[in-house]
Amino acid sequence: MISRGNAWRCLVAVALMTVTGLADAQGIKVGVVSFGRLLDEAPQAVASQRALQEEFAPRQRDLRARDEELKNLAQRLSEGEGFMGEEERRTLEREARDTQRELDRSKSEFAEDLSLRRNEELGRLQRMMVTEVQAFAQNESYDVIISEAAGVVYASNAVDITERILETMRAKSTAGN
Repeated sequence: MISRGNAWRCLVAVALMTVTGLADAQGIKVGVVSFGRLLDEAPQAVASQRALQEEFAPRQRDLRARDEELKNLAQRLSEGEGFMGEEERRTLEREARDTQRELDRSKSEFAEDLSLRRNEELGRLQRMMVTEVQAFAQNESYDVIISEAAGVVYASNAVDITERILETMRAKSTAGN
């Protein structure tokens, strides 16, 4: 059974072979780019990932330390069950409950902040990569650049048929009136 991703790649390959055949006949230069691979392997993407890790490492260490603090409180409660006074047990239980609540809130904020920053970085990287692909296409005289994720990333005026279609639609509109 062919997975959805492989089916898409096969479809793109067949379309590309067809387009390339037509492109060769008409002198059109076509290229394909994998944004997934660019996001995995580009030095800018690797640097961005490293920067995010460094930015959030202190908060992550703090969360681990507070998690350890909560485990210690739970262990003190467990070990002192038969020996601890009622007031001391209630105080320790309240402290554990408050620590758990604060830790849960902090973990949630951390996850939300990390997700927001990751999305900001991803958006910045995607914009930079599209600009880079378009500049590459122009510098290397490509007419069309296709991506499996984004569709057409670049199309030169040589292959843009929008104006011709508009002319046909205008003619039909005029003939219909």
